[in-house]
Amino acid sequence: MATSNFGYRSTALDVVSGINLSNKNAIVTGGYSGIGIETVVALATAGANVTIAGRDLSRAERTADELNSKGLLGVVYAMSLDLGSLQSVKGFVESYCASHASLEILVNNAGVMACPFETTTDGFELQFGTNHIGHYALSRLLLPLLLNAESARVVCLSSTGHMISPVIFDDINFSQRKYDAWSSYGQAKTANSLTAVALQQLYGSKGVDAFAVHPGGIMTSLQRHMEQKDIEARGWVDAEGNINERFKTVEQGASTSTWAATASELTAKGGVYLEDCDFAEVVVSRPDYPKGVIAYAVDSEAARQLWQISESMILDKFSDYFA
Repeated sequence: MATSNFGYRSTALDVVSGINLSNKNAIVTGGYSGIGIETVVALATAGANVTIAGRDLSRAERTADELNSKGLLGVVYAMSLDLGSLQSVKGFVESYCASHASLEILVNNAGVMACPFETTTDGFELQFGTNHIGHYALSRLLLPLLLNAESARVVCLSSTGHMISPVIFDDINFSQRKYDAWSSYGQAKTANSLTAVALQQLYGSKGVDAFAVHPGGIMTSLQRHMEQKDIEARGWVDAEGNINERFKTVEQGASTSTWAATASELTAKGGVYLEDCDFAEVVVSRPDYPKGVIAYAVDSEAARQLWQISESMILDKFSDYFA
């Protein structure tokens, strides 16, 4: 039975209809493109004051200015954040905390997919380092503001890509195995899901609910590292460039993130994986048409292990925060 009145083709604006987020603060990483901007629009339409956190500050500022000119109920701001740099994460958090007493909504939306092997500024494999470690550090450092809120939501964008690989705990950075772009993406998306599980385990009783979200198939800049022939081979577009009819628009793709961030019926129900504005079914293997969440991506023990390992990976940068 569906948990909400929304579904596969619902849009983010559908989800916030009738919701009042006035005087609430939100952050959306990568909120100047794709489903990120549609998430920002929806939250600000409902009255939230939303900060676009992105690596390209000028682009974030242009997006904020454009959205503010539309007369949305909430105000949109722009701040610089490079998830591939722990120093940048720290700088962002310090600046944000200096002007905000609480944070009600954190949407960990930004990401990179199937890119060639690179490392972050801090030496982590790029997809794991950006998609997971950067967001993990951001969430950890913002916890005081999340806990200061009357109730808070953390939304971790995952993907059916999690079905490609669990987190390989003994070789996260591909130092012992040959790098594979899709395996890397898979373990990073699994890590995003496990982060939501761990956050709920640790802070759910303190008013912070965390959710993993699969937004659905959407053609955005996320595919920028893929060759056209590979996109066609996967059936995402045909030879003429027509997008597969199963794919969602960006407005539809932002709906589940927005639902996770705002739906009153989800209070105290975090630590789960959502898709199509509903709870996903837990499956034991990858189905022919990917749907649901594989059990290892919502496993409580794996979530605890990931949390501990992630902390050890960034502890030298943030020992004063974790004391």
